[in-house]
Amino acid sequence: MTTLSQSFVRDRKWRRIFTGCGIFIICLTIAIGAFLVYRGTGTFTIYHHTLAEFLFSSDFNPSDSLSGETGTVGAAVFIVGSLETCALALLIAVPFAIAAAILMVEIAPKIGQTILRPAVEIYVGIPSVVYGWLGLTVLVPWIKDAFDAPKGGFSVLAAGLVLAIMIFPTIATAATDALMNVPAEYKEGAYGLGSTRWQMIHKVALPAARSGILVGIILGLARAFGEALAVAMVIGKTRSFAQNLLYPTSNLTAAISADMGNTANGGEHNLALWSMALLLYVISLILIFLIHYINNRAEVKK
Repeated sequence: MTTLSQSFVRDRKWRRIFTGCGIFIICLTIAIGAFLVYRGTGTFTIYHHTLAEFLFSSDFNPSDSLSGETGTVGAAVFIVGSLETCALALLIAVPFAIAAAILMVEIAPKIGQTILRPAVEIYVGIPSVVYGWLGLTVLVPWIKDAFDAPKGGFSVLAAGLVLAIMIFPTIATAATDALMNVPAEYKEGAYGLGSTRWQMIHKVALPAARSGILVGIILGLARAFGEALAVAMVIGKTRSFAQNLLYPTSNLTAAISADMGNTANGGEHNLALWSMALLLYVISLILIFLIHYINNRAEVKK
């Protein structure tokens, strides 16, 4: 067999392996989605609650009995809690992440690539329990003392700050890559027209990197929605709406992680938690489709 024929056979073998891995991932994703749909819709098909009650009611008191007794499954408190903490995390993390990316790419590129970027990326690998523990032992007491928090520091603010620290590396890394991919001709043209460095960054680099930065923000939002342990340790886990940022509440992931192991399999409470998991899965799919839409739109503009 010639060398060319051996290379062809080898390429075809690896192509089949990669194709098989891709098909496996697709099938696994579909299987997870199908299982979540099967379990998550039980709240509506078995116990006959309405989608409006689940989404918009704040009365969450499901039955944990398998005898057919029913209660209420309003998850509005958990949904609003997730939205509040994620929105606060984005408001805090995005400006710092974009500023860090500008520093690493445009202001101090040598130090940024050799020191700052590796330091930022280290935070991605830190377990979430570490963030939660630091939030519980440092951040919660600080909020209690600094703001005289009514519930001991467990609050939306604590959860938002912890999430902001957790999603900062994801957004900063994506924004850095987006800025690095801006063609050098754009920047040279801006300088050639007499722009200052800040004008070039503001008028040329950031608009050109907008799609990549938006993708990073969405990836950070997806992580924020899916984070459970760190948030559960500092949010307070109360089944009530937060009066302001200094009050505790709960969110979808905290409710699922705290209660799933203590419910009867197939009971109303158990299926209500599966419905929350299905909602998180749908949110994740929406964010993924949004990322693809942004990327496709950016390719079309090119």
